[in-house]
Amino acid sequence: MGRYVIRRLLQMIPVFIGSTFLIFFMVYALGDPVAALFGDKAPDPATAARIRHDLHLDEPLWKQYLLYMGQIFQGDFGTAFNGQKVTELMASAYPVTLRLTLVAILIELVVGISLGVASGLKRGRFVDNSVLLMTLLVISIPTFVSGYVLQFLLGVKWGIIRPSVSSEAPFSELLLPGVVLALVSLAYVTRLTRTSIAENVRADYVRTAIAKGLPRHRVISRHLLRNSLIPVVTFIGADIGFLMGGAIVTEKIFNIHGVGFQIYQGILRNNAPTVVGFVTILVIVFLVANLLVDLLYAVLDPRIRYA
Repeated sequence: MGRYVIRRLLQMIPVFIGSTFLIFFMVYALGDPVAALFGDKAPDPATAARIRHDLHLDEPLWKQYLLYMGQIFQGDFGTAFNGQKVTELMASAYPVTLRLTLVAILIELVVGISLGVASGLKRGRFVDNSVLLMTLLVISIPTFVSGYVLQFLLGVKWGIIRPSVSSEAPFSELLLPGVVLALVSLAYVTRLTRTSIAENVRADYVRTAIAKGLPRHRVISRHLLRNSLIPVVTFIGADIGFLMGGAIVTEKIFNIHGVGFQIYQGILRNNAPTVVGFVTILVIVFLVANLLVDLLYAVLDPRIRYA
């Protein structure tokens, strides 16, 4: 196991370098950050040249990337064009999005797996057909539609939940945004669990466990569910990164100043340091989540061994 983890960590290095270089190239080479600073007004040539020199934008792109990576390893992600440190923006945005992601993941796990198990065990019956129809409906509705509808009904019309989130963004206010963020992924988790349960319920090891006289709940929880969760864990591992980086619509609807909001503002204003800095952290989140998923395989299925 130890050698496998070390090998995976070494494999993550070229992936991290390649991903961050592509991000850096797309942001800096395909746009003009200096022109974005002045908006519609044309900058003075001397002023623009001085700014490019201060930001090292007059250097070759590969050298700019090396300088940027050197700053990252020193804990400096640069300065946004408004003069604020990118690390300060991260310190205020990432905790909010992390709490929102935790709420969404818990909803996916609890509700999605429960519905998937119930549907898989009742394959072809009314419960199964109802769950499949419900998940198809959820997948078909865009997030901005479900978000505005739930916000209006639960927050404005009925007053059950606060329609917007305060700047502190406590867990109690993130329940409704978490549901909106988790809806589509929840439907996929339900379908993945349902399919895996329906396939494994007729497996030899399940019949053997039942023949030994084990209680039904133990057969489901200790044998059937553990083996059936492997594709679900794979999806959740990838979904963590997508939720943290793809919460732009949800954060916009509920006025949450998280990662999605900051990336959206950075793209809108062509604020290159903000976009590159935030996406660099998301790359690390993806890599770590994939490593943890691979390690969880051995926990769920003891037959899996890592050399």
